[in-house]
Amino acid sequence: MKVFVTGATGFVGSAVLKELLQAGHEVTGLARSDKAANLLTEAGVAVHRGSLEDTDSLRQAAREADGIIHLGFIHDFSNYEAAAEIDRLAIEAMGSELEGTDKPIVLTSGALMVAPGRIGTEEDEASAHSIRHSETAARALVQRGVHASVIRLAPSVHDVGDHGFMHTLIHIAHSKGVSAYIGDGTNRWCAVHRLDAAILFRKALEHAAAGKMLHGIDEEAIPFREIAEVIGQELGLPAASISADEAAEHFGWIHFAVAADAPVSSTLTREWMDWTPVHHGLIADLKQGHYFTEA
Repeated sequence: MKVFVTGATGFVGSAVLKELLQAGHEVTGLARSDKAANLLTEAGVAVHRGSLEDTDSLRQAAREADGIIHLGFIHDFSNYEAAAEIDRLAIEAMGSELEGTDKPIVLTSGALMVAPGRIGTEEDEASAHSIRHSETAARALVQRGVHASVIRLAPSVHDVGDHGFMHTLIHIAHSKGVSAYIGDGTNRWCAVHRLDAAILFRKALEHAAAGKMLHGIDEEAIPFREIAEVIGQELGLPAASISADEAAEHFGWIHFAVAADAPVSSTLTREWMDWTPVHHGLIADLKQGHYFTEA
């Protein structure tokens, strides 16, 4: 299959590229810069120059592909609504070229706000508090006959090279001199190893039914206090509770995620996709030390 991948040089995207190539697919990656283009070439991937804002370029790439995996997103938390709108327009542009075909498009969403306070499942609708529009866009495409599915990724997709939430939490703990959690720290996060997530994206491209919401989740409910305590141990800092009123000042923009009680199941995804995560979990990954070499 000729597969077009956005976000192809990113943390998750680079692993997805390898997974697709190993499975025998022909892959083209979106590259905004010369640096990205060079990385794709070195990986043995064809280069499509463009950006998420260049919808004409995205349409061209979609027309030439047999399937699409959309991982690209502008992670600008100072203007997240604008980034979400760019994402929606990019999905619309690519999806419009797939109407009247059975070509699959796999989109990306987050699992953090699926069902706050209880274990979320694949049958839950996205939370009304979610700013990202990918799930709404996916449903609109399915109604037009496009073979679209969505993978909701855990807030922690972990592995060497992760510069997401874990990296930010470690930086905050290092700068503040304490690894904090809110209240009793019993709120729960889910997690998945990057290489397990990459396998799921490939399986979704090949086999997911139109309209499926899939969960890229290995560990469904890790108490946040446990995460904070391991970060403290690795940095040689105390782990301590702070109040909800102190959270915004202490954690900055990430405070909403730190406070979230967001356990999420992947039971149905494992059944539907014959997917079994095999790599080590988040706590074991943190204890390997690679997250702390730059702290």
